[in-house]
Amino acid sequence: MRAALILSLMALAACGADGEPIRPTATTTVGVGSDGVSTSTSVTVQRGSFGLGVRL
Repeated sequence: MRAALILSLMALAACGADGEPIRPTATTTVGVGSDGVSTSTSVTVQRGSFGLGVRL
């Protein structure tokens, strides 16, 4: 629930409802090790010195 709220706020900020649209940055990492395969995804929105990110 908390992640959905944060993603909703990021989408609102990125769509330009409060000014010029902000382009989000997404990063996906895939790792292979002795424990198997692991993945990590993060999404970040940056505006000036303020940044908001979510890591899944």
